[in-house]
Amino acid sequence: MKYEDYNIDDFLMDDFFIHWVKNPNDNNRHFWEKWLEQHPEKRDIVMQANLIISSVHYKSKPLMNDRRYVEAFENILKADNNSGLKKTKMEAEYQKPKFPWRGIAACILILFCVGVCYKLIFSPNSISESSSHNVTMIKRANPPGKKSILTLSDGSKIFLNSGSEISYTSGFNDSLRLVRLVGEAYFEVQKENRPFVVETGNTKITVLGTSFNVNQKQNGTLKVALVSGKVHINDQEGNHMQLKPSEMMVRDEEGAYYKTGFDLLTITGWKDQTLVFRENSFVEVKEKIENWYGVKLILQGNINTNITYSGTYKEESLENVLKGMLYTSGLAYKIEGKNITIKKAI
Repeated sequence: MKYEDYNIDDFLMDDFFIHWVKNPNDNNRHFWEKWLEQHPEKRDIVMQANLIISSVHYKSKPLMNDRRYVEAFENILKADNNSGLKKTKMEAEYQKPKFPWRGIAACILILFCVGVCYKLIFSPNSISESSSHNVTMIKRANPPGKKSILTLSDGSKIFLNSGSEISYTSGFNDSLRLVRLVGEAYFEVQKENRPFVVETGNTKITVLGTSFNVNQKQNGTLKVALVSGKVHINDQEGNHMQLKPSEMMVRDEEGAYYKTGFDLLTITGWKDQTLVFRENSFVEVKEKIENWYGVKLILQGNINTNITYSGTYKEESLENVLKGMLYTSGLAYKIEGKNITIKKAI
């Protein structure tokens, strides 16, 4: 069976996949990153299996010894050579590497893990919440207009912004604290020996104990602003960057990375219910208001969108923000439920 035909059970039973999750190296990491690029439709299943395997307490020694690992990798390359496709080795379709399990003990352990994982995914309600050995996937999503605060099992706090989503396991494993973010969140991470990793898109942000803000936009831009502690950032393209307090990493729409300073209130004020504009364009102001209040701004007539706006609002109503923003711009507004019509004042 090819990996493209795998379901989540198959990934949980595959030694080569487990070895990548538990003992990543340059070879297996390169293989799976390339494979996921070719099969994006499998990314959700792969990430679910990754999280489950990361949360299971496997034996501390590698799942495969060096000889079996080499054999597995050679099988993959041989399968590629026999396919006759004109692609690079890592871009071709790969056959499942086949090799024996290591003894009865390993079989029992893996079968037990698969049974638990199957129940977690397909019938979570059948598992008693009182059992300390159970691991469940947790996903929190905020629609526009809503913010929330989450406290993780290690005591770390996550402030999740509007229009954002976070996912993690109910209990971290012995070696890693991993969460996945879409959108924006502010993290207050408890310091301990296990690294805390935030995955957003193809970028990983690794810390031990620190406070930082992550803002990922749909257009591909990413901003990581460090308030305290240290942060290491790397992505699948091999880019690396270390941040010190008051430094911010920016990745623009073209994928270019650079480091800059930042205004603390502008970047993190949202978590304290403070809406901040700093010479923002009309388009940026519109986007912020729509996400902050969960409304839709409709422009009517010939409106100059080249104007910029600055202002700070602490726990203010939508109407007060609109009054402050539009009064000096010669614009008027009309509120109809979740729709706000903006036009020139008469």
